[in-house]
Amino acid sequence: METVAFTQMKDGTAQDYQFLHVLETDYIRGLPERLLAALERLGDSIQGYQVSRLEHSLQSATRAEADGADIETIVAALVHDLGDELAPENHSQLAAAIVRPYVRAEVTWIVEMHGLFQMKYYAHHYGRDPNGYLAFKDHPWYDACWRFCERYDQAAFDPSYVSRPLAYFEPMLRQVFGRQPFDPAVLRELARG
Repeated sequence: METVAFTQMKDGTAQDYQFLHVLETDYIRGLPERLLAALERLGDSIQGYQVSRLEHSLQSATRAEADGADIETIVAALVHDLGDELAPENHSQLAAAIVRPYVRAEVTWIVEMHGLFQMKYYAHHYGRDPNGYLAFKDHPWYDACWRFCERYDQAAFDPSYVSRPLAYFEPMLRQVFGRQPFDPAVLRELARG
């Protein structure tokens, strides 16, 4: 079989869906390669900063590692701006959707909210409210998100900062995105937190 026979999902057979499952499983295994390629494309994305978006991502991850962050947070720092290319107005939410199946809920929340928290630094220059993040001041992960933004993200635009190369982070990225999606062990980690 090269393709399924159905033209509407409701008409698919068990054989059709087993065939698709094999193809989808192989495709999912290729996620780390697609993420690495997407990160490399950040080298030619938004202009005007003193560093490329790729360098910004590498600086963020390097800073997270230097700060003693765990592997999930380091990888989140690496991929936190992947949404810039396809969802510039809600890049945080797109990046959160990418990491959600592979990391604990706290890390997903940090990635999802970092765009709002970052507005503290610049929104007033656009006549926008820089304090939207304060709506979450009682959230249990508020401090963690603030630390992520302050230490890893907003400080990662320095052309003189020596960051680790993408190849250094590749094994970490492969480890996190090579996990079973929505692994119960990760969910148990959430319950302990």
